Amino acid sequence: MRKLTLTILLMLLLSLALAACGGGSDEPAEGGEETAATSVGDAANGERLFNETVIGAASAPGCITCHSLEPGVVLVGPSHSDVGTRAQTAVEGMSAAEYLEQSIREPNAHITEGYTEGVMYQTYGEELTNTQINDLVAFLLTLE
Repeated sequence: MRKLTLTILLMLLLSLALAACGGGSDEPAEGGEETAATSVGDAANGERLFNETVIGAASAPGCITCHSLEPGVVLVGPSHSDVGTRAQTAVEGMSAAEYLEQSIREPNAHITEGYTEGVMYQTYGEELTNTQINDLVAFLLTLE
């Protein structure tokens, strides 16, 4: 009986140790980890995140709160109906995925003409996980 108890305890400890080494995809995004430019996200999950009214660790306003998916419909920020296409040529030498990721992590890096710096929520890069950002970028790339 004692041997069985020790075996179960050992298996439980091993399971906990493996779980602890499972990666940080659910932790807020930090430097040095995979980014949208190096990792393909899940567009379906990104669409779900985009359409949530609040997202992230601090319940920040969701993308759909300020960005319409209807062409020409402006809420607070520009319509994202064709953002995947626009992102391809937004910044010379930068891929569409890099541009979109940077726009999420550093909202003031690229301000669309006619819009004001500092209006977009500033800390998505700290409050969303890398996985969430990658998923959002994957979804945004589908918008043509």
